[in-house]
This record gives sequence, C-alpha cells and structure tokens, in this order.
Amino acid sequence: MKIVTIGLGYIGLPTAIMFANHDHKVIGVDVNAEVIKKLNNKKIHIEEPFLQEKLEQAIDSGNFRASTNVESADAFIVAVPTPNKADLMKSCDLTYVKQAVVSMLPYLQKGNVVIIESTIAPKTTEREIVPLIEAMGYIVGEDIYVLHCPERVLPGKIVYELIHNDRIIGGMTPKCTQAGIELYQTFVTGKLIPASASTAELSKLMENTFRDVNIALANELVKIGTELEINALEVIELANRHPRVNLHQPGPGVGGHCLAVDPYFVAATAPLQSPLIRQAREINQSMPTFVVEEVKQLMGNIDGKKIAVFGLTYKGNIDDIRESPAMTIYKKLLRDSRYEVVAYDPHVKQDFVEPDINQALLGADLILILADHDEFKDISKEKIAKMNSKIIFDTKRVVRTDTNDVKLFHMGDVYRMKTLSGEQV
Repeated sequence: MKIVTIGLGYIGLPTAIMFANHDHKVIGVDVNAEVIKKLNNKKIHIEEPFLQEKLEQAIDSGNFRASTNVESADAFIVAVPTPNKADLMKSCDLTYVKQAVVSMLPYLQKGNVVIIESTIAPKTTEREIVPLIEAMGYIVGEDIYVLHCPERVLPGKIVYELIHNDRIIGGMTPKCTQAGIELYQTFVTGKLIPASASTAELSKLMENTFRDVNIALANELVKIGTELEINALEVIELANRHPRVNLHQPGPGVGGHCLAVDPYFVAATAPLQSPLIRQAREINQSMPTFVVEEVKQLMGNIDGKKIAVFGLTYKGNIDDIRESPAMTIYKKLLRDSRYEVVAYDPHVKQDFVEPDINQALLGADLILILADHDEFKDISKEKIAKMNSKIIFDTKRVVRTDTNDVKLFHMGDVYRMKTLSGEQV
C-alpha cells in the first residue's frame, strides 16, 4: 500500500517510518524544505532513541522518501500540529489540519483511507473534516474511509510504543473503522480498539486531561504544604500507601504538546460542563510563578547572584521545549536584573544555552533543576565545587548526588528554604 503522511514532526515522522519498515511505500510530506533535505540525506531533525536507525532502514529499503508535495496514494495520514487559538478558552486551532486535508483533496480517489492522527477537539472529524471530503462529491464510508486514530506514545519511547501500545481506531462508520484496523495491524501488536471518531477524539483528550488534573492536585498540595510547613512529598508517600490512592508527583508546571494543550480543547467545547478541568489548568499554569517566587526567596536568604538553570525541556531526555514550564521560568528569571541567569541543557542545542556544565556552574549560587535528564542524576563534587553557594533546588526529584556538603530542596519541601532546623539557609 502507498501511504502519504502529512507532517513530519514528533509523531508524523516515526509513524511514516514505521509503516515504511513494514513493507508500505511511504511519502513523508512537510512544508519545511530543510527538514525534507535532512531526511532524504538520512538525518532526523528531532531527538528520539532508535529513530535514526529506523530512518536509515526505511530509506535503504526504498520504502521511504520525503517531499514537500502531496501525491496520489491509497491512504493519507495527517499528523500536523494543533496549537491553541489565542481566544479566551484556548480552543483548538485547526488551521494546519484543514490545510493538510485540502492539500490531499485533488489526489483523493474512491477507496482511499483518510486518517487524522493530530489531536483535535471532540466532533472535529464529523463537523470539520468530513464536510471537506463530501464537498468533493464522495460518500464517506462508501467512497472514502475517514477516521481519527490518535497517537498515545511517550517521547523517548515512541518507536517501542507505536508498536506495542493499544490503539483506538475511530471510524466515521464501521467500514471506516475496519479500513483503519486493516492498515494499522500491519505493525501494531497492541490491541486495535474500534470506536466512533468522536469517541476516539474525546478519549485521547481525556487521557491527557486525567494526568493534568491529577498533577494539579499534587501541585496544589505543594502550595498547601508550603503554607502549613508540612512536607508534601511525605504526605504523598503516606497517602499512596492506601490501596486505592495514587497521588501524582508535583513539579514546576506541565508542558509539551499534550498535557498543556489538550485539556483546553475539551473545556472550550463544553465550557459550562468543565470547571474542574479549567481550574486544574490554572493551577498548573501558576506553577512557574510559584517556582520563581521560591527561588527569589532563597536567593534573598543567601544574597545570591547567579542561578544555573538545568533543563529547559518539558520532560527528561528529549529536546522538546514546546510549552515547557522550564522555559517560562527561565525567561521570568532573566527579566530580574538582580540575577545572572545561565541555562544549561545537554539536549537543547540553541545559542542561548551554555554547552559547558563547568562554565554554567562557575560562581553559581543555585542549581535550579527543571528537567529530569539522566545527566542530572549525578553531579560530581568536582563540578559542584565550582559554585559559590552549594545549593540545589531540584523540582523534578532527579538528583542522586551525595549531598553532605550541598543543601538540596525539592518541590514539596520548599518551605525549608525559609528555615532549616530553625536557622536561616
């Protein structure tokens, strides 16, 4: 089968490569000419374990090539970004999805399969995608098979999870669903779960909304514990000993293109019915400011000047800074003229990032850890010795360094920044 995948980002590229390595002819389409050039030269443009090797395999087999142009195919997969709109509810911006669908319309033929993998608001396939195709004179479910098949993979494990995770196959009709099952079963070993398109849309959104709401509860507990001078991390540990309790871990905020975005799509679609979802978003959006205020309190206690921000991505061991609370915190601290702020992240290759950990720590008063990269688990004593004040504020609970001569704080015990054993830090 010939497949055109439109959008070659963190989901579209691995998906295209996976199909190519399972005997399909795949054309990967993207508007970025530099991305196309790199891919055709066997170089990936994102950081994802094992993806480079898989790309080389796909190209060497003759089953994959990248292009800026859509062409005729048996199946079309849309995997383009769906950002928030700049409206009050931060609703789903379908601009790129609609552009992708419109670009394929001249090439559609009877029997084609059209799959939207992009995360979209409930009822989008039914209300926005199907009318575009029906306007061409096709009958969806008879001439063209339209589905929403959302991804549900974890960055850093995408190659494995694309194969092994269960997959929701949300068709507009039973025939559409069956067409999707036949396509994805060529490489997915997890269960292929039939559903309607609208159910698939809302299911995907609620997977991420569930996590966002529960993280918000943990983050609110941090604020409560800080006010009452009670260690929230100990509270979580003890509460989770209950057989039916599983509190999440707190953090500096929620980022990425899923947890920080998807709940808004639900709330915008049914605003009067989603006060909990909207409140959770507000709590998690408030955490960067909370972290910055705690950092300022600590720096005031020690008369500190230099802050070494460790980690800019929204999660560990990836290079993705989309919607990253770490970036928000870094920018907020930069705006305070009292501090010298340096960013260090071994996964982010940008001009403003200090590439040398020793230079980042030279004369620093505080290490502020905002991403749980493996490189931050063990920071050597030799490197810490370069600091002025040896203090670490680890918002991700990643540091395992011997801290006998280091003051180490976490989200959950930040009240200790003000007093430690009754003394000023």
